[in-house]
Amino acid sequence: MDRDPIDYGALDAGRDCNYWELDPTLRFEARRTYPDEEFAWAEELLSRYGRVVGAELADAADTVDRHSPTLHTYDDRGGVRNEVEYHPAQFATERRTYEEFRLTHDAFHAPPDREDPVGRLHPLTMQTLICLADVGFACASSMTTGAAVVLEKFAGLDESGPLADTFEGLTTDDYDDHVEGAMFLTEKQGGSDVGATETRADPRADGTYELTGEKWFCSNIDAQGALALARTPDAPDGTAGLSLFLVPRELPDGSLNDSLFRRLKDKLGTLSVPTGEIEFDGATGYLVGEEERGFRYMTEMLNYERVTNATGAVGVMGRALLEAKVHAANREAFGSPIHEYPLLRRDLCRMTVDYEAAAAFAFEAARQYDRRERAWSPADGGTEGDTDAYRLMRLLVPVAKYRTADLCVDLVSDAMEIRGGDGYVAEQVTERLLRDAQVLPIWEGTSNVLSLDVLRALERVDAHEALLPFVRERIERATHPLLEAAAATVDDRFVELQTALGTLATEDEDYAQYHAKRLADLVYDVVAGALLLSEAQWAIDERDDARKALVARWFVEDRFGDDEAYGIAGGERVGDEYFDAIARYGSVGPTVVDTGPNG
Repeated sequence: MDRDPIDYGALDAGRDCNYWELDPTLRFEARRTYPDEEFAWAEELLSRYGRVVGAELADAADTVDRHSPTLHTYDDRGGVRNEVEYHPAQFATERRTYEEFRLTHDAFHAPPDREDPVGRLHPLTMQTLICLADVGFACASSMTTGAAVVLEKFAGLDESGPLADTFEGLTTDDYDDHVEGAMFLTEKQGGSDVGATETRADPRADGTYELTGEKWFCSNIDAQGALALARTPDAPDGTAGLSLFLVPRELPDGSLNDSLFRRLKDKLGTLSVPTGEIEFDGATGYLVGEEERGFRYMTEMLNYERVTNATGAVGVMGRALLEAKVHAANREAFGSPIHEYPLLRRDLCRMTVDYEAAAAFAFEAARQYDRRERAWSPADGGTEGDTDAYRLMRLLVPVAKYRTADLCVDLVSDAMEIRGGDGYVAEQVTERLLRDAQVLPIWEGTSNVLSLDVLRALERVDAHEALLPFVRERIERATHPLLEAAAATVDDRFVELQTALGTLATEDEDYAQYHAKRLADLVYDVVAGALLLSEAQWAIDERDDARKALVARWFVEDRFGDDEAYGIAGGERVGDEYFDAIARYGSVGPTVVDTGPNG
C-alpha cells in the first residue's frame, strides 16, 4: 500500500490541525487494541475530537495556562467560601469534552447509537488526544472517570442517595449537571506510605461519617466527586485499616461541607488543574462499600490513573514530536530546511522510534486493563474473570507508567532543543509541555514505587505466568527475513529476562528491591521489542509495508545491539536513507529495505 509522507511543512505550527489524522502511530495503536466493532464505532468520533483538540482546545490550554485557577478561601465577611475561579476557556473545554464528546458517559452508559457502553479503552484514547493540548485537564477528566469506576464497582448504586447521585453526575453527558472527581490520598507525613494516613472518620447516627484531618496534595481540589481515605475508630494500622469516603465540596442541601481549602500549590506545570491543601474539620463523608476495604477500592481508581498517565505521556510525546517536525520542515539554516540535514534526520527518526515503542507498550497495558475490566465480576468483592489479563495488567501498567513518563520528559526536552531558543520561551508550546511533562514521573507513584509494584505483581499474582507466553507468541510471529535478526536478538534478551526472574525468585527481598528498577527496564524493552516486531510482521503481511520493520529494527538495535564504536564504523545511516518512511510515515516496500541490521 503506497502512502505519501506527511508534509509537515504545510503547517505553521502543531495546532489548527487534526491531531488524530496527523498521528498514524496513535491511530495504529487504537485500531490494534480496540475491539473491532468498537473501533468501527469510535473512529469517526475520535477524528472529530482530534480536530476539536487541535483547532480549539490547544489554544484554550495556552490561555488557561496564562490565567490559571485562583482560590478564594474566604468571602468578604471572613466566612469560608472554598471557591476556585476559572478562566471561561476552561469551561468551554469541559463542555466540549463532557457533553458533545461524552468522555465520561460512554464507558458507563450506552451512547445514543449503541446498545451497550464502550470499554475503558475509549476514554483512555480520548484522554491521549487531550494530552496533546492540556495535561491538567486530562488529570481532572481522568479522575472523574476513575471515581466513577470505583463507585460503579463498590458503592451499591441500586440504592438512591449521595453516592448514586454523584455517580450520575460524574457520568452524565449533560454539562449543566456534570461534576468532576478527585482522589485525595497524600498526607504530609505519608506521601507514598498511604498506610500512614492519619485522617479520622467517626460514624454518626445518620449513617454518615465525620472526617477530621488534612490532605496535603489534592488535585482538582473543588471536585464534587472527591474520594478520600480515612481511618475509622479502632481500625488497625496500615492500609488494612483504611476506609473510603465520598467527601463532596457541597452537601445535598447546597451548603458547603465542613472543610477548608487552605491554599493552592504554586506548581511548575499542569496549572489548569488546581492542586491544593484541604483541612477536614468535621466534614461529612459517605462510606463507599465496607469499612477497612478502602485501600483495595482506591487501587481500582489508581489502576485507571496509572494507565491514563502512560497513554497521556504518549499524547504529550506526540504533540512535542509534531511541533519538532513542523519546525524542522519550515526552519531554514544555511540555505536548506533543517530536516534535510542528516544529523537532525537521525534525531527525528530516533524520537519517532521512541514514541512508537512507548505508544505500543502503553496501549498494550491499556488493552490488558480493558480486558480485565470487561471480565471483572462484583461477586465476592471483585472476581477476576480473565486471569491472564489481570496478571498482565498488574505487571504492564506500573512498567508503562514508569517508562513512558521518563521517556516523555526526555523527548519533550529534545523537541525543545530542536526549536532552539524559541522553544525555551513561553510563547512556544514546548516550554509548557516540558513543565507539564515533569509531573508524569511523580503522579500516581514514582519510579521506585512502581518498580516495587512490579515485584509485587510477580510475587502475589504470578504475573510471569502470563507474561512469558505473551512475549513468546509475539516473537514467534516475526518470521519475515527483514525481522529475523531483530527477533533473534529480542529472543536472546527474553531468555535473559527469564534468567533474571529466576534469580530474583531465589534471592532475598533486599536483593530484589535493589534490582527492581532495572528489572522494570528489561521488561519494558523486551515487551516493547516483541510488540514492535509483531506489528511489523502484520504491516508486511497486510499492507506490504516495511516501515514498521524499520522502526522495530531500530528499537532493537538501540536497546540491545552491541553498538561497536557507537555504530560509527558500521557504514549505515538508516535515519537518513529512510527518513521519509520513519519520521514522515511514508510507506516503503519490503523488497526495498536491506535485510541487514538497523543502526
